[in-house]
Amino acid sequence: MPNVTISLDEKLLKAGREYARKHQTSMNALIRKLLEQTVDARSSQKMDVCFDLMDSTGLNSHGRHWKREDLYDV
Repeated sequence: MPNVTISLDEKLLKAGREYARKHQTSMNALIRKLLEQTVDARSSQKMDVCFDLMDSTGLNSHGRHWKREDLYDV
């Protein structure tokens, strides 16, 4: 796994270490978890925007089920 170097304010670093210690984890694991949650949340938000756009079209399939082959019927 690649290493990343970050710069943190002393107070933030101290508070982060204390939080990690209280939760029986490492700073590395804490930062990894927070980054994963942030990335996942943004991905989820993008999906919500896509579905909102699809819903806003006002179109309706009227129950039609699509198959891959249907995409090639012109």
